[in-house]
Amino acid sequence: MKTHLLVLDAGTGSGRAVVFDREGRQCGVAQEEWRHLPEEGVPGSMAFDVRGGWALLTRCIKGALAQAGLTGSDIAAISATSMREAIVLYDGAGREIWACANVDSRATEEVKALRAQGADFERAFYAVSGETFALGALPRLNWVRRHAPEIFERVRALSMVNDWIGAKLTGEITVEPTNGSTNGLLDLTTRNWSEALIAKAGLDRAIFPRIVEPGALVGHVTAAAAAETGLAEGTPMIAGGGDVQLGAIGLGVVELGSAAVLGGTFWQQVVNIPQGKVDETMRLRVNSAAVAGMNQAEALSFFVGLTARWFRDAFCQEEVKRATETGRDAYALMEELAMQVPPGAHGIIPIYSDAMDFGNWYHAAPSLLNLSIDPEKSGKGAIFRAIQENAAIVAAVNLARVEAFAGVGGSGPLTLAGGAAKGLLWPQILADVTGREIRIPQVREATALGGAAAAATGVGQFSSLAEAGRAFVRWDRSVLPNTANRALYDEARARWQTAYAAQKALVDHGITEAMWRAPGS
Repeated sequence: MKTHLLVLDAGTGSGRAVVFDREGRQCGVAQEEWRHLPEEGVPGSMAFDVRGGWALLTRCIKGALAQAGLTGSDIAAISATSMREAIVLYDGAGREIWACANVDSRATEEVKALRAQGADFERAFYAVSGETFALGALPRLNWVRRHAPEIFERVRALSMVNDWIGAKLTGEITVEPTNGSTNGLLDLTTRNWSEALIAKAGLDRAIFPRIVEPGALVGHVTAAAAAETGLAEGTPMIAGGGDVQLGAIGLGVVELGSAAVLGGTFWQQVVNIPQGKVDETMRLRVNSAAVAGMNQAEALSFFVGLTARWFRDAFCQEEVKRATETGRDAYALMEELAMQVPPGAHGIIPIYSDAMDFGNWYHAAPSLLNLSIDPEKSGKGAIFRAIQENAAIVAAVNLARVEAFAGVGGSGPLTLAGGAAKGLLWPQILADVTGREIRIPQVREATALGGAAAAATGVGQFSSLAEAGRAFVRWDRSVLPNTANRALYDEARARWQTAYAAQKALVDHGITEAMWRAPGS
């Protein structure tokens, strides 16, 4: 009997497979970290390894099924989600011939050339797609055309990474509109390819495959894919979506005006908005929501999860060792150290992600300012707490911008999901910084749960993704703000904003190197 759902999740920092029962309860998971490495001699590049990535996901499928005590024959439907913006190019036989990860920034000269076509050229693309050239497909395709013409001449199809997973399993190359909207060539109103933008870009319309809505059938697992993965031949593959949009489904954030923070490698702050509106300042991005008829206004905090991982790997070897010995999570041990530090973290000012400015998007060099030489005030616990507080401060600044653009109030409950929701301290800090109740779901990996909702919808269990999201979300707890800390964090935000501007000036003068810079910024 087909009793379970399988979701494959190709995130920025890891790939995973997650098994759910038909009620949305997680039954098994297997996950492996991965890194997207630069190509030799290509500054800013971040390649996506399709061979290594598929091998990793295949291992995860087998591991998740084994943990759940299931076989491929128990899976009723499969769906997939992934980091956004990343693209895969295929030849006429459906073979991958080029791929890059989400924040690949190699196309600097190509962005400059596009912007040189006129002051309103990029704005015309943004007005239709909600995307600037920062992470869009057009500059990357132009880079391939210029630097690898032998590859460009062979391109017959393009997809996003979650769609690539579907292609590996079914042989069908398609694109769904949530992640598809992040490539900058999709019309936010029609949820389909923009003929006008593709023509303006000078690209061949034939390489853009059919659009399949989230929750609709892509195809069925082939015999070859079944042999590779242990899945049953003929299992339905249902279109999923981008990690943030499916995360909103998994959180039950399916109404206009609802807001969430998804705290993973990147922290995304999103609000559901009606179709037909983009930000005239181009500071924010607008993408297609998984629920048809809605878009999402969004800001991103950059590399938050990677910053925490860097600190763990660089400075917390003792906690990693203890975690291995005791079966605990190293981050939980790091939070225990941070809990011993008072709010404000002794004035330490982390410099990592800036607040989002989509039209001129770059970040200062990673730094820790205002450290004391008193080890009691600058130890591991103090620094990790400062990193957590800073992430919450940047999220609050971004969220205020998104909600102001969306025209919704900024005082209601805020939903938090992802790795940041697993601990005790980070949700409390976010509540204190924003002054808002933080709601935490039972399934922290909301993106995978959103994928399960798509799979269930695709096999007729629900009439819509919104219905599935409401049915699957279950709440673990709520965290109320400690109002006594609000003034302290408001002051910390002001100090951080002043310090960050000074640190960006060092980048502007060539003294330090940006943590990340969008092409053309």
